[in-house]
Amino acid sequence: MVPNTSRLKPLPVAEHKRKFLVVVDDSPESRVALRFASGRASHVEGGVVVLFHVIAPAKFQHWVAVENKMREESMEDAKALLEEISTEMFAYCGVRPEHVIREGHAEDELKAFMEGDDNLFALILGASAEGDPGPLVNYFSGPGAGKLKCPVVIVPGSLSEKQIDFLV
Repeated sequence: MVPNTSRLKPLPVAEHKRKFLVVVDDSPESRVALRFASGRASHVEGGVVVLFHVIAPAKFQHWVAVENKMREESMEDAKALLEEISTEMFAYCGVRPEHVIREGHAEDELKAFMEGDDNLFALILGASAEGDPGPLVNYFSGPGAGKLKCPVVIVPGSLSEKQIDFLV
């Protein structure tokens, strides 16, 4: 039996952003996910890319001043990375992304962020071209995947830029 969907209407775009969430680091998997997400966001009305970066917790705890300095440097590096990627993304597809930087364990921070945002359209992850697909792909495609608030798109790491451009 087909459900009656005549009463279901999507929210107007002005009231509903469609956020493509991408975890950003310096890995090749991150780059394929970024290209796919930015290409899709440029074709979707209300499309926005959220660049999400997680700084690992500082492991140096003997001197607070040293730990704070390490944290500051990590934050500066993260901001520089996101700015560089934002510039590349705008040149590629005209999308200006949002930036989110968290400190902690990637899986936990990403899950907490996702639970708090009702405008997520999809989590875009890149899978490693060889071997294990990566910790985030394993985590978000495992047993808890059915409880997420948005779809997960896994972009194969073996795709070229040309192949990704064809898909978006």
